[in-house]
Amino acid sequence: MKKYLLIFLGLGLILTGCNKNDDPQVTDAFEGITPNPEAEIDVTVQNFMWQTMNTYYFWQSDVSDLGDNRFNSFEDYVSFLETEEDPGTFFDEKLLYTEDRFSFYSDDYKELTQSFAGISKSNGLEFGLGLFVDSDDVYGYVRYIVPNSNAATKDIRRGDIFTGVNGTNLNLDNYIDLLFGDSDTYTLNMAEISDNIISTTDREVTLTKEANLTENPIFITKVLETAGQKIGYLMYNSFTNEFDEELNDAFGEFKSAGVTDLVLDLRYNPGGSVNSARLLSSMVYGTYTNSVFLKARYNDKLQSEFKDTDLIEYFADATDNNTPINTLGLSKVYVIATGSSASASELVMNGLDPYINVIHIGTTTTGKNEFSVTFVDDFENGNVYDPNREDNINPENHWAIQPLIGRNENANGFSEYTDGLAPDILLREDLSIMGILGNMDEPLLAKAIAEITGTTAKMDFTVDMPVELVSSSKMFTKIKDNMFMDIKKPLNWIKKQ
Repeated sequence: MKKYLLIFLGLGLILTGCNKNDDPQVTDAFEGITPNPEAEIDVTVQNFMWQTMNTYYFWQSDVSDLGDNRFNSFEDYVSFLETEEDPGTFFDEKLLYTEDRFSFYSDDYKELTQSFAGISKSNGLEFGLGLFVDSDDVYGYVRYIVPNSNAATKDIRRGDIFTGVNGTNLNLDNYIDLLFGDSDTYTLNMAEISDNIISTTDREVTLTKEANLTENPIFITKVLETAGQKIGYLMYNSFTNEFDEELNDAFGEFKSAGVTDLVLDLRYNPGGSVNSARLLSSMVYGTYTNSVFLKARYNDKLQSEFKDTDLIEYFADATDNNTPINTLGLSKVYVIATGSSASASELVMNGLDPYINVIHIGTTTTGKNEFSVTFVDDFENGNVYDPNREDNINPENHWAIQPLIGRNENANGFSEYTDGLAPDILLREDLSIMGILGNMDEPLLAKAIAEITGTTAKMDFTVDMPVELVSSSKMFTKIKDNMFMDIKKPLNWIKKQ
């Protein structure tokens, strides 16, 4: 293959304000090197990856191969890029910090960015995967069904159990290939629970993944009236900014109904847009535009390019469409969160904590306290993905990377929750009593209601079959447990030297 002429570039971004220097530092560049006609490896993608990671990556200074002085010459740099022909292997093995659990790549940026908008190829079955005791065998349990999906047309519902696919029992070695492989259609071999034992049955359910399925993250909104109180219940399954207006409308309905307490159900929410998290938090707490919601912290190279005020995001009084925020102005919120709650879900809990009492019901969260940005091969825009610049992306490079580039601190400066946010009230989901989401007798919601109304002593919350999570269907989507920053204005300081 032809090797393309490669040029170092300095990259920069801005999130909330202006750069503190008019002439910031950029990476020294090598230019004018003639391509080697004998080279067999096209390193266009590797070059794009290294440039981006060298500038933005949160742990850039901890990865020796990303050092600013790593290479003595351009030829030395190119030789390094050629050490891995596969860009994915190059990213994983050459550029990542050992403690990084979340940065990833995609060989199709369009598929990645569509997933962030809630659009994907899916059968609409959202499920968790657990491990049988003292075994490598895996079972699946249905969490919920996406409306208007293929699964919504089949005889399958929340709480159903399956133990096999296409006649093969699931285990740790095969469940990824069977459930998340290349085949769009598979048949689930169903099971049932009797006397707290999972047993296989003859029942089968065949599902087919369909393109362009859009999931509205606002899964359930209800006003629950009990014990003379009006409690708002919102099950929110992803921070998808395309639905921010609908989210605001939901809070408008809560406000009109006279809701005085809120249960925010994030148990299956893996994260998403930082700005959506800020807006949601403002809907819960208030439109205090002088109160700090978060302060971003980048690697040392980027951090020095900003004023402190440029790194701060405040609570909002309007959506991005300038619609006034409908806020409940609460001093306390009940959040249902589990090990499947990550990134932007945790950001809401951490961002609200300095201001109101956040009562966490469930289990310890994932511990994703870094945010990322989508990068593509768009030199003039600092490689930052902008949907309005599709024509400027290198047509020879469809790859994208989603590296962790910073951490968000709350108003108290706290961001150290790598081990997750521990619950105030520990309560696992029970396979034997999953309940109907949104119903007042669903165990986790019932616990929140009992805490609000003071009827805890009358309830029995014994868990007979606690879920021991291995993974879930959401962890095999492009968005996974990602928290992405919405870059408003990339700096125009990319320079070819």
